[in-house]
Amino acid sequence: MNTLEGAQYCSIRSFRRDGRAVDTPVWFAPGDGGFYFFSAGEAGKIKRLRNSSSMAVAPCDVRGKVLGDWKAGTAAVLSNPADIVRAHAALRRKYGWLMWLFDVGSRLGGKFNKRAYVSFHVVSAVSPE
Repeated sequence: MNTLEGAQYCSIRSFRRDGRAVDTPVWFAPGDGGFYFFSAGEAGKIKRLRNSSSMAVAPCDVRGKVLGDWKAGTAAVLSNPADIVRAHAALRRKYGWLMWLFDVGSRLGGKFNKRAYVSFHVVSAVSPE
């Protein structure tokens, strides 16, 4: 698989301050000419993307095994409520009842409002390292 089209998961590669890469599999959905994903607001990947918008992305399986080529990209942690609503709606469209179930669990656990939503755009191909 050479693109994110048709993939259920993608691996997000974010970078620590010292330049080391960290890969994390996430759910993602297309929207507004790019893609969205979400995570816990204090997750490491969110902190890294707030520090630097540089990232890379590749399709992967649920365990993070990369199934295609890495692409360079840029990411932005969303803060505008309307953008967050669009991102959440895109994820609900793609994952349907699974996203709904995840939302219910997050609400019951008090974590729903602590989520961070991220918009990312693919820029170009990159090497995996």
